[in-house]
Amino acid sequence: MEQPAIDEGKLEQFVMKTVGDMSATALAATVMLGEKLGLYKAMAGAGPLSASDVATRANTNERLTTEWLNAQSAGGYLVCDPSAATYELPAEHAMVLANEDSPVFLAGGFDVLGAMWAGDDAVADGFKNGKGVAWKDQPERLFRGTERFFRPGYRTYLTTAWLPALDGVVGKLEAGAKVADVGCGHGASTIVMAETYPNSTFYGFDYHDGSIRTAQERATAAGVDGRITFETTDAQSYPGDDFDLICFFDCLHDMGDPVSAAKHARAALKDDGTVLLVEPMAGDSLAENLQSPIAPLFYSASTFLCVANSMSQGGAPVLGAQAGQAQLAKVLGEAGFNRFRRATETPFNLVLEARP
Repeated sequence: MEQPAIDEGKLEQFVMKTVGDMSATALAATVMLGEKLGLYKAMAGAGPLSASDVATRANTNERLTTEWLNAQSAGGYLVCDPSAATYELPAEHAMVLANEDSPVFLAGGFDVLGAMWAGDDAVADGFKNGKGVAWKDQPERLFRGTERFFRPGYRTYLTTAWLPALDGVVGKLEAGAKVADVGCGHGASTIVMAETYPNSTFYGFDYHDGSIRTAQERATAAGVDGRITFETTDAQSYPGDDFDLICFFDCLHDMGDPVSAAKHARAALKDDGTVLLVEPMAGDSLAENLQSPIAPLFYSASTFLCVANSMSQGGAPVLGAQAGQAQLAKVLGEAGFNRFRRATETPFNLVLEARP
């Protein structure tokens, strides 16, 4: 077969793009390291520091710390003054990397990336045998990273924007409602709601027993364990048939049978109840999604985590993290919900409301 002519300009352009992606991937490993060692927290609010200063503050080896500081400076995460041999974590960067109470804290998400790398052999096997990889069989750091990645968004938006965007739900929560958080993981979303609405009762359900144990510990530490019941069960069989609100936070698209999960929610919901469905921001077509700057992150995570889990459970249908509102509306419609709308959104989230 005749080989196609090579456009040298396009080749050079793609080589540089690939090297850039390799640089970003390598830098991500240094972010995980800096977070694990407390280097960002050691630098936050301290102004320009020498490598020795940083190493002393973080109790790390100075020479290795110097190399880490140089990598971070080359990647734009730190500001370096070569003439003074100092390094600074700007206040804006500290909000993203050091302050876990910040609404834009993202450092925890690098644990998710680490889990993707650590689980690549199992995912590769899933590609070959078509069985995927169950969420519960992924590396342990995935569960911790997922909690830390999503928790800032829940603390920032859940009770201030998402729930108020639903018809009549806040009034019920203030008066005293019964709420299910399906696929609750470590319970970050459940705890935020319980802290804000003390008259309501909350139930967190997840099929991963380890996550449920952690959720119980988190609730106790937050002082809301008396109003939250966590239980290990799947999305098709959790108990109860009188919920005022059922929530799916970034999980319906991961499920092997999302229609059955939605049908069970319909059966467990009061006739005047509401489903809150929060999903990754996506359009309704591949062409639309490919224009998004965050599509590489969403599609990559979906390959390793979301679709892999759905396939492990039978996958009918396999939605993936970029399902989009139209596909989600079809799932909820098949489950018996007659009203479905986009209640609000963020740059990263679709916030959808479904009612009988």
